[in-house]
Amino acid sequence: MTVTIYDVAREAGVSMATVSRVVNNNPNVKPQTRKKVFEAIERLGYRPNAVARGLASKKTTTVGVVIPDISNSIFSEVARGIEDIANMYHYNIILCNADKKKEKEIRVINTLLEKQVDGLLFMGGTVTDDHLQAFKTASVPIVLCGTTDDKDTIPSVDIDHESAAYDAVKLLIGQGHTKIGMISGTLQDPANGYARYQGYKKALEQAGIPVTEERVRVGNYRYESGYEVMKYFLELSDRPTAIFAATDEMAIGAIHAAQDQGLKVPDDLSVISVDNIRMASMVRPQLTTVAQPMYDIGAVSMRLLTKLMNKENVEMSKVTLPHEIIQRKSVAHA
Repeated sequence: MTVTIYDVAREAGVSMATVSRVVNNNPNVKPQTRKKVFEAIERLGYRPNAVARGLASKKTTTVGVVIPDISNSIFSEVARGIEDIANMYHYNIILCNADKKKEKEIRVINTLLEKQVDGLLFMGGTVTDDHLQAFKTASVPIVLCGTTDDKDTIPSVDIDHESAAYDAVKLLIGQGHTKIGMISGTLQDPANGYARYQGYKKALEQAGIPVTEERVRVGNYRYESGYEVMKYFLELSDRPTAIFAATDEMAIGAIHAAQDQGLKVPDDLSVISVDNIRMASMVRPQLTTVAQPMYDIGAVSMRLLTKLMNKENVEMSKVTLPHEIIQRKSVAHA
């Protein structure tokens, strides 16, 4: 049988209201009474019903987090930032993997809202009209984490992806490279795909280097697609001397494809990317990359959400965090 608050009250010889005050840390309880209630709770093995408490207070102290791909290490760092700040403000996290599929993302969003979460963090991925429609039905605050919507209608925390890509390609151009290939994410993705492609294009155009279709190929952010695209580049009669990859995973795939063909990185091919996952410093040669502050993106997103949930003053609902180039060993002069 489940132990109820009534059982605890009877065991301790107090009212149910007194037990409720003790469980909810209300200071208006005598120390002796508080001790008696805690002893009864321990004897009976009572656990407060979070759902019932949530119905009474209209708060569940729970935040829903939609994560695009739980197997991708970059998102685990964001999730860590979210969880640390959530713990600091006494919120619990429900983490849901959406496999980067729009239909599943919408379903997960609706499921979390049905579970009466106090707020929602949507991490990464493209924000479509269908997403916006789902968000509109929510009666709780929502923050976009590592992405933005086109019209900036929803609070968000991210970096400037176009600027990050621009800085990466400018570094290659500064090393004398003019034949620069790009392994892009899908151009339907406004951040990791389209924005990073725009940064690549802008850097080339400013340097007077033509942007050619054969030097841009789309991957799926993962190692295997970087490997396959690099094989394509290596078969070109006028192959690139440098590669800008939209993610570190694709860059590592590109490095290994080049090495498997007997090329040396960076002597024969320079490679740079964006993200700065842990693997970037483990691969050989170590990968030069533009670092996203992934932990900070998670932490700042969660803090922004706590402010919105508690109706605190919010000065900026769109937060752009700085990026920085981490120079390692994968880029050399042309």
